[in-house]
Amino acid sequence: MTHRTGFGWIVTLLAAITLGVGCDQQGPAEQAGESLDNAAQDVQETLDPQGPAEETGEAVDDALGN
Repeated sequence: MTHRTGFGWIVTLLAAITLGVGCDQQGPAEQAGESLDNAAQDVQETLDPQGPAEETGEAVDDALGN
């Protein structure tokens, strides 16, 4: 269980860094980083699937552009 939790924190930290350092236009490095973040998120969701409340919250975030 600790391994999954640690992995989740790593993914969250990478996503926060990506969002915090972002700019208006994405360059090739930022696009590659976003692809890596998305891949890591997919792996995390495979290992530890989201519940219905998390899925709803993510859908709301996506709709609002967050």
